Amino acid sequence: MPAPLLNRSFFPLLVLLLLLSPFATTPARAAEAVQVTVQGVKGDKANNIKAALSLPSGLVTDGRVDRRWLERFVEKAPQRVRDALRPFGYYNAQATVSLQELTPERQYNIVVQVEPGDPVRVAESRVRIRGPGSEESALRDLADDFPLRGGDVLRQNLYEQAKGSLKARAIDFGYINASFAEHRILVDPEENRAEIDLVLDTGPRFLFGETLIHGAPDFPDKFLRRYMAYEPDDPFSYARLGQTQLNFLDSDRFKDVIVTPRPEMARERHVPVSIQLVPSARRRLRPGIGYGTDTGARFSLQYKDVNMLHRGHEFTADFLIAELRQDLGVTYIVPSPRNMNTQTALRAGLEREQPDTYERSTLFVELERARGFKKGMTGSVFVRVLQEDYSIGEEDNTSFLVLPGVRFNRRSYSDPVRPRKGYLVNLEVRGTHQSIGSDTGLLQAIASGNVLVPLPARFSVFARVKAGSTWQNEPLKELPTSLRFFAGGDQSVRGYGYQELGPRDKNGDVVGGKNLLVGSVELERALGENWGVAVFYDAGNAFDNFSNYDIFKGAGIGVRRYTPVGPIRVDLARQLDVPDPSYRLHIGVGFAW
Repeated sequence: MPAPLLNRSFFPLLVLLLLLSPFATTPARAAEAVQVTVQGVKGDKANNIKAALSLPSGLVTDGRVDRRWLERFVEKAPQRVRDALRPFGYYNAQATVSLQELTPERQYNIVVQVEPGDPVRVAESRVRIRGPGSEESALRDLADDFPLRGGDVLRQNLYEQAKGSLKARAIDFGYINASFAEHRILVDPEENRAEIDLVLDTGPRFLFGETLIHGAPDFPDKFLRRYMAYEPDDPFSYARLGQTQLNFLDSDRFKDVIVTPRPEMARERHVPVSIQLVPSARRRLRPGIGYGTDTGARFSLQYKDVNMLHRGHEFTADFLIAELRQDLGVTYIVPSPRNMNTQTALRAGLEREQPDTYERSTLFVELERARGFKKGMTGSVFVRVLQEDYSIGEEDNTSFLVLPGVRFNRRSYSDPVRPRKGYLVNLEVRGTHQSIGSDTGLLQAIASGNVLVPLPARFSVFARVKAGSTWQNEPLKELPTSLRFFAGGDQSVRGYGYQELGPRDKNGDVVGGKNLLVGSVELERALGENWGVAVFYDAGNAFDNFSNYDIFKGAGIGVRRYTPVGPIRVDLARQLDVPDPSYRLHIGVGFAW
């Protein structure tokens, strides 16, 4: 894995050490004293030749080249060049290497003139699967799609990559003793032809046996096993062991997890597994301060107990006080032994919000039963009871709703803090009626999603969309503001204030709408490990009628600073297609899901 980044405070010391160390300066001086110029080939082939002609460290002393040893090095260089071209299929290459003295201070240029000739091509490729795994369709497909077939240029890197992928896939299916009974390439340089013979013997298939979990006696065994990514008798897989380790670590309950398979102790091809856990602190108190343009300056405090009643239950109390919002909420989660995403949650809280467009106070209680499915999917049913006092435009009202609904979520991101690729889909349908005690009747559907796509040269594209619609059997004034749609803000249409877009009343005050449509596309370029710059375009609005609505647009540039708690986002956005466009600065923390 890559080495950790040095703290910025160590940079001056690092520079000083590099300047004082004679060993550290040798490669730089060698590069200055002797250059290599390759003619006749380009790209990877030229780079491989330059790598093959890297100078030994003793050839340059105090920035001066030993001419006699350099001439001997050049004499042997043609063979090095020919060897460097063989991985690309060129077995009959000719190379002429000459030495030029550039300056009297003994700076030299090694000139390599290459005539690669015709490449060796594959005449026949025989790739076979032998043993019990020969019936695995995925292995047969890999063998059939082997990248070197008749007529292809012989590329050693493609051969080794495909060979490694074939064996790794067999091991992932439980054939942990898979090996190549035959693996040879017969090359005829005179005829420029090659034959490949590759036979993978899978050996017997191994299965998961008994798993013993140690180090966490305060947690019930059934609770711990919900994080295992496999069941007994499943095909043995190192990938599933790795996922199991990640599941335990992501649970926020363990600071160290060691998963150890014991193939040497397998009986009847069942591999036992040992999981050693080191629990983290059960109770945590986490304060936080920050600023976001959607909330203003804010202070938060969270208390969490991750093992209530010694049954793995989780209790969380959250307190937030900000310029535009104040929240107090508690959550109690009862996990299911089915899997780590199946649980029952009881939530209650008080929310106060006062942006420029409205004021509201909402008291709510919600009961949700969530069930996890394969491939990152989660579905749930819930019922939410809320009472809301609100003031918006000329309205001052109180609303009581019993709101049942369903949710669906599918998420696949490579990393929760700084993902490189992935996607997210959220769907929610909720509704109520006067017959179950609510002040109004409605049906509301909300869908949102985003996708992150990596591009070459450390670019990436992030696109998101959110849409919602409401059907009522009574006027809009009976709908509490927490269920109305607004647009504008850090995670909506940048360039506009938080919740400042939407239908207006006769006095011009924004009162929210029945429908919402917002989209965004962002192009980011990574800088180093922890920085990025972006350009973006946002568009959308909230409205009442699909046949008559305006779309507001904004565009701008942004800077990203990635931290262990998520990215700090600073965006400067400009309104588009309005009579008097203005600029707005947006500051936020966290990934814009």
